Amino acid sequence: MKALTWQGKRKIEYSEVPDPVIKEPTDAIIEVTSTGICGSDLHLYEVMAPYLEPGDVLGHEPMGVVVETGAEVPNLKAGDRVVIPFGIACGSCFMCDRGLQSQCETTQVRDEGMGAALFGYTRLYGQVPGGQAEYLRVPQAQYGPIVVPEGPADDRFVFLSDVLPTAWQAVEYAAVPEGGTLAVIGLGPIGDMAARIGLHRGCRVIGIDLVPERLGRSQARGVETLTYSADVAEQVRHLTGGRGPDSVIDAVGMEAHGSPKAQAAHKLVGLMPSGLAEKMMETVGVDRLAAFYLAIELVRRGGTISLSGVYGGAADPLPMLTMFDKQISLRMGQGNVRRWVDDILPLLTDDDPLGVDAFATHHVPLSDGPAAYAMFQKKQDGAVKVLLKP
Repeated sequence: MKALTWQGKRKIEYSEVPDPVIKEPTDAIIEVTSTGICGSDLHLYEVMAPYLEPGDVLGHEPMGVVVETGAEVPNLKAGDRVVIPFGIACGSCFMCDRGLQSQCETTQVRDEGMGAALFGYTRLYGQVPGGQAEYLRVPQAQYGPIVVPEGPADDRFVFLSDVLPTAWQAVEYAAVPEGGTLAVIGLGPIGDMAARIGLHRGCRVIGIDLVPERLGRSQARGVETLTYSADVAEQVRHLTGGRGPDSVIDAVGMEAHGSPKAQAAHKLVGLMPSGLAEKMMETVGVDRLAAFYLAIELVRRGGTISLSGVYGGAADPLPMLTMFDKQISLRMGQGNVRRWVDDILPLLTDDDPLGVDAFATHHVPLSDGPAAYAMFQKKQDGAVKVLLKP
């Protein structure tokens, strides 16, 4: 089959790879019909090289049609239309029972000291072949796949794989009080959707980004938007009575601008041999923390910060005095997809209150994936969300 494979920093190839096969009785095989490029895929494109190997199949936002199931997958049959959550979870362990599927004890990558395995996302998360491919092997298929109805186009449901539940969790974790104000830093796919969910819940939403197309897209849906600048914190305070928003979502993560030392560290990691680069990731503050620092500055005293943007460094410096003094609550983590599906599915109707049908800005063939990665990374042509079609 054909798939997108990682071959090195900023080098993605459309390659021939072996067809997936059933390995465990809880496996299923799906034929992929749509699959997204996620903002966190850009971390693999740029800085996570120490944890990847040439030939790794990328992608963790697929949906498709069931082709084959193992003997212990009674909930699926050939022909079912399914969305595949990006995290792999069993549904029955201590963590899954508590709605923490991203910490599943059955699929935890203990050798790396990490949580549940993810599709298409480095050795740290199990090096499981991903969904930017014609076919996908789905472990733990007795629990993970979300069966969706026939009829609407894939765009109606494909974002259940990651964007919708991750954004939903970001808003849940932000704990915005009734009638409160939510600031969203970064209006890429997750930030954009989090802003939409905040509006749907009756919050006042202030969105911050650098890219005019992203700002315009959110503004058109009712978000108050600000262009990121040196005085953006003062602008936000002006809009919130000098106090700051009740809650802030950092939907940027390690890709933030405004941190020259961390930017240099990113480049250095990409140039170093894997062993040395991995050690640097584990022992040096390599994340561009500008967005997180801004969140700490913005949020009102006693407010909440919700991190949905992915960070990768293990020794990043944080302004603990300020965080303690402002009495900030902080929540973060990989999205627990299945925890939120029942809340989200009722919104995926023809009324489309979250605008999922028109959420993707680009639909391109899987074969054009390498060019789509480059376009998305450079934020060209108004790219906010790219869907690939095998």
